[in-house]
Amino acid sequence: MTTPKQTSHPATQHAFLTLHEIIQKARQKLNHDHWDYIVGGTETETTLRRNRAALDALAFRPRVLRDVSHVSGETTFLGRKLRLPIILAPVGSLELFAPEAGAAAARAAGEFGVSHMLSSVCEPGIEAVQRAAPDALRLFQLYVHGDPAWVDEIAARAEAAGNAAFCLTVDTAHYSRRERDLAKRNIRRHTVPGREHQPRLTWKDVDRLKSKLKVPLILKGIGTAEDAALAVEHGVDMVYVSNHGGRQLDHGLGSMDVLPEVVKAVNKRATVIVDGGINRGSDIVKAIAAGADMVGIGRMQCFGLAADGSAGLVRTLELLEAEVNICLGLLGVNSLKELDGSYLRATTALEPSGALSAFPLLSIDEKSFY
Repeated sequence: MTTPKQTSHPATQHAFLTLHEIIQKARQKLNHDHWDYIVGGTETETTLRRNRAALDALAFRPRVLRDVSHVSGETTFLGRKLRLPIILAPVGSLELFAPEAGAAAARAAGEFGVSHMLSSVCEPGIEAVQRAAPDALRLFQLYVHGDPAWVDEIAARAEAAGNAAFCLTVDTAHYSRRERDLAKRNIRRHTVPGREHQPRLTWKDVDRLKSKLKVPLILKGIGTAEDAALAVEHGVDMVYVSNHGGRQLDHGLGSMDVLPEVVKAVNKRATVIVDGGINRGSDIVKAIAAGADMVGIGRMQCFGLAADGSAGLVRTLELLEAEVNICLGLLGVNSLKELDGSYLRATTALEPSGALSAFPLLSIDEKSFY
């Protein structure tokens, strides 16, 4: 299949010229609870801030006097050409940000030319998202809220609906304390039926699921080289480095701090995906240079949808693409495949890091939301 055509929504193109303008519009349209759901983390929100700090502590080493007249952020993933190495990460409750929820996100992914991973706790469900975006590169992510037969049924539905890969989230054995919500008595998902099944997951369940699937298996929530190596040993096709956006274990390492050891442990035996604080085009470039094959976009997906539905998300992706391409050209390369660790150098982050610290022109006082 060919790469989707270059798309542009005239209204949003003129309304949003920068990513911080999209976030500003999202804040204007969201109530306080829904805003906190995007920008918040767990307990002290240390892991959330470390996600951003790990990115901020990487500087570029550009090369010059190279022909960079044909820059492109395109990549190939699961046999499809994509305009950017992006997976729209699985986010629960996207219906808080756009009425069509996961259908709106999948439609934007297909229109622009990236992949979309539907969360099992996101409306409107597997088949409805398939109908909304039949040609998009769709993946499915599962929280285990049932017995093996229940898991098999969900997996069969996901495959029948044309999802190109199946993702099992493994960092939610226990639901975290998200104090922004608790302090407001805005209680979410604490009484989901079947939640008792998630803490019982083991590598035996991974083996069983892998033996049943006809599509590649992704494990999301890997945070150490040890578990990355075990994933490969158990036949996992894609290792997804993630700490749930700082929303599960507090005081964890930032994802970009973990990525190098995972890349080394995997040693090209599986695809490596990373998310966590990736908000700008330069963040995407850093992740690829550090060894990731694909990146997950969570919060920026929510901001785009909240700002203007599918059109707002497409515009978000257009702006990310512009940032990626400029970054690549100024680094002295034409493509992502030319990147490696020689283009990065560890340094000291200059600003306090947080969910919105990548947007210094944003007029929102982030501290007022803590």
